[in-house]
Amino acid sequence: MSEPTGVTREAPWRAGLRAVRANVLPGLIVQGAMVVLLVLYYFYPPAQGVFLRLAKTKEAWGFGYSILAAAIAGAVVPELLRVLINQRGRVLVKNLRELLFTVPFWGGMGFIVDVFYRCQAQWFGDEPVPSVVIPQVLVDQFLYNPLYAAPVTVWLFDWKNRGYRMTRDFFTVRYYRDHVVPALFATWGVWIPVVTVLYLLPEPVQIPLFSLALSLWAILYAWMSEDQARRAAA
Repeated sequence: MSEPTGVTREAPWRAGLRAVRANVLPGLIVQGAMVVLLVLYYFYPPAQGVFLRLAKTKEAWGFGYSILAAAIAGAVVPELLRVLINQRGRVLVKNLRELLFTVPFWGGMGFIVDVFYRCQAQWFGDEPVPSVVIPQVLVDQFLYNPLYAAPVTVWLFDWKNRGYRMTRDFFTVRYYRDHVVPALFATWGVWIPVVTVLYLLPEPVQIPLFSLALSLWAILYAWMSEDQARRAAA
C-alpha cells in the first residue's frame, strides 16, 4: 500500500531519539539508582546482605520469582501509576484489559531474561571484569535485543493495539525499520548503562535489580506504543 501524497515518513532513528528525549529524566533517574545500588553492594556490607537475601529468595523460588517479579514490575506498577496519575485514582475496564495482556507478557519476558542471564554467566563467566562484562553487554544489546526482545515486544504490543489483529506487514523489513528500529534506539538509551550495571553484579542478584529497572522500561515502552497508535490513527 502506498503512502498518502504529501505525508513524510519520520526517520526511524529520529522517532527513537524523540522517545529517548521524552524520557531522559526518568532514564537518568533509574540509571543513577542502579549505579547507587552497585556502589552499595560492593562498599556497604548491610546493603550487600539485603541483596544476598533477595538472591536466596530467587534461588528458592526459581523461575517463579523471575516471572512474578517481572509481571509486577512490568505490568502492575505501570498500570497503578496510570490509574493514580492519568486517571486520578479511577479504575476503568481498560485497565483490567491492559493487565490481561501485560501480566502474561512481562511474566514470560521475565522467564526468558532469567534463562538468558544464566546462559550469559555460563558463556562468559560471572566476574565483574571487562573481559566478562563487555561481551555480555554486546551480546545482550546488539544480538539478543535486535533479534528477539525488541521485535517480539513491538509485534505483540502492536498486535494488542490493533485489536489483536495481525497483518502481513508485521514480518517485513519495512515494518522492522519503521517500528522496531525506533524501539531499539529507545532501548539502548536506557538499557546499555543499566545492563552494564547488572552484569557487574553476581548472576543471582541480577534478576531482582532487573525488575527495578523494568518498571521504567515498561512505562517508557507503553508511552512509545500508545504514541505510535495515535500517530497511526492520525
